[in-house]
Amino acid sequence: MSTPTPLAGYTSYKGLPQLAGLCTVEEAARPGLGVEECVRRLKRFHYCFKRLHQILTARITSEPIYELKTAFAHHAYLCAEHVAALRSRIGEMREPPLGLEDVPHPALEAFFDEILAAPTTEELVAGVYLDAVGALEVAIQTYMTDTNPLTDAPSRRALRFAQIELDEMNRYGRAVIASLGTTSKCCEWSDSILQPLLDLAGGIDGVASTQASGGRESPGDTQSPTTGGLTSPARQDMPRRYSAKPYVYDPVPKRDERFTDPWNQGVNAESFLYNPAFPARPKALMMLYKRLREIDVPEMMASIITQTPGKPWGYYRDMSRQLWDEARHAMMGEVGFVALGVDWTKAKITFNWSHRLNTECSPMERHGVLFFIEQGLMPKTGKRYEFETGQATGLPLIATIQDFDWADEVLHSQIGRLWYVPQFGSLKEALEYGDAAWSKILSNWTTVKEQGLTKHENWWPAVYEMACKAEGVPPDPAVLAFDETYEGKRADLQRIAAE
Repeated sequence: MSTPTPLAGYTSYKGLPQLAGLCTVEEAARPGLGVEECVRRLKRFHYCFKRLHQILTARITSEPIYELKTAFAHHAYLCAEHVAALRSRIGEMREPPLGLEDVPHPALEAFFDEILAAPTTEELVAGVYLDAVGALEVAIQTYMTDTNPLTDAPSRRALRFAQIELDEMNRYGRAVIASLGTTSKCCEWSDSILQPLLDLAGGIDGVASTQASGGRESPGDTQSPTTGGLTSPARQDMPRRYSAKPYVYDPVPKRDERFTDPWNQGVNAESFLYNPAFPARPKALMMLYKRLREIDVPEMMASIITQTPGKPWGYYRDMSRQLWDEARHAMMGEVGFVALGVDWTKAKITFNWSHRLNTECSPMERHGVLFFIEQGLMPKTGKRYEFETGQATGLPLIATIQDFDWADEVLHSQIGRLWYVPQFGSLKEALEYGDAAWSKILSNWTTVKEQGLTKHENWWPAVYEMACKAEGVPPDPAVLAFDETYEGKRADLQRIAAE
């Protein structure tokens, strides 16, 4: 007969929930993990989120499918936030120096290198969502079970948020795979390369490795004096396929087949929008075009983030937030077009801006252009004007879209002032640098036409007529006749040098 423990008879005052609702006294009375083991596992999770952020960001530009570009932008931002939360928590657990830039295990490094270098969309999606996100979810749930719910409550709080968003990412990835299909090549790659690498690493959390070696990482791992990461005699013997050669970032934007004329500069949306002769209602269409066209900002910002190493993590988190906001703006444009009965693919969504910035400018020049544009949106003639125009349309959805677009851009201007401007002597110098960089790359209207890349088709009449038909009103002849292009002009209506 078992002897009752003191825990069995313990009750709180008037039966109130025990221990601030975290758990029961009985649950808190089991020892759980020690600080050293908690930190070791949390560092593993930190590394995984950091690598997922890197992979998703680096693959935005070259991924042709629009829906995946926006999803990668979203999920990269979520990962950036979880990296920040874990860095903060680890720093609270008597761990100086933190060693957060170290590689926990060479096999874990090879695992993420392989996914980063995946050559097809199907393999990339399977590697990210099925192999990496799925394994990270399991490892975090194991941590939640193993650690003490009272003593380690701050870690559990941070990881609960991570669990929610990992589950969303996992379900999204599985839905994508169900839609696109997977291949035997994906499964073979996972079985022969990715899973063996995870096994060598002792799993995402390294628990199998530490159990086999008495509570430490795998024997033979040592600190590298050059990288601060773990090195091992087996590092070069890791099974690799796609990462046998180091991954090289592809800065050239790709688009799927719905983007039929990506060099088109045939409709000057800003000229129409700021012309007082035109009514507000059709201006809604031009603002929606401008929002959807913002898909080129994630394509460009991904190149800045990927090609700018060595910054504090706050830089990558803030830039990832802005990148995600810009992807969200594109989706807002998509939703607005659909709500107004317009097939958005008839508006020729260009990639001229991101393509030229990515292939002809340095990361600093790209950031300069981004900042210059943001600052130009702050006066009353910028985002405030677009919001007021949205209100004047009488379409509540358009007003809502422009309201949040304005709020986001105010945030983005502050991100630029925090991370970009301090690299110059003054705000004036920072703006002049961005102005010069922008003018340098926006003068190819004639060139792309002569090369046969586009005829700069005036797509506006078709889009406007479609919206009028859906609304049941006749087109305004003056609005229908709009035919101003971007020849010799930037999107802020400034003249630029001839080609």
